[in-house]
Amino acid sequence: MITIFNAVRGIDFLSVLVKMICAFILGGLIGLERSYNHKNAGFRTHILVCIGACVASLTGLFLYLGLKVPTDMSRIGAQVVTGLGFIGAGTIVVTRKKTVKGLTTAAGLWTDGVIGIAVGAGFYEGAILSVFLVLLAETYFANIKAHMHRSPEFKLVVSYFKKDNLDDVLRYCKDRSLAITNLQITGTNENNISMYSGMITLRPDQPVNQKELVEHIDSMNGIVSAETI
Repeated sequence: MITIFNAVRGIDFLSVLVKMICAFILGGLIGLERSYNHKNAGFRTHILVCIGACVASLTGLFLYLGLKVPTDMSRIGAQVVTGLGFIGAGTIVVTRKKTVKGLTTAAGLWTDGVIGIAVGAGFYEGAILSVFLVLLAETYFANIKAHMHRSPEFKLVVSYFKKDNLDDVLRYCKDRSLAITNLQITGTNENNISMYSGMITLRPDQPVNQKELVEHIDSMNGIVSAETI
């Protein structure tokens, strides 16, 4: 532990003042990055969450150390962690393209609250280091992600007669490192002959030649036709 913080780890006025200011600054640093990138939860939201969590942690300490109330001083902080989940859920949105947005912001808010609890408890070292790592994850690693090129998902429509035929197709796709993210099956029955159609959504882990993929599946036993859309 850093000894310079020892004088302000308690619940006297100076310690409370330092902890509140520290929570304001640390929460604001994370919020500035979120505001700069035009995220839903920005500067003020992160400051409020961090200060609120800090006060909750201080309240638990005050009840136990100041008023000598026989209680678990960590319980209030634990409830804050639970409540932050509801706040973070409000930033998560499912778009029309069935993609999820806002998870990073929600995780950042939750972490911001935990940092506030750490500050209120006097664990300055952990709080300061956490802010540094959060900013590193939200800035530097975001740039790394932007340079990661992943082949887009595509849909494969396969017409077949038996379930085993579809199983062969799915097995072949998995062997080609194609992740199956969705599968929809419809069936028809004409002249006592059953035929099925499966729409498979595939996400490749590496570039794939869709033409060769379709040609191979189309030549498999029991496959009536195969095409990508």
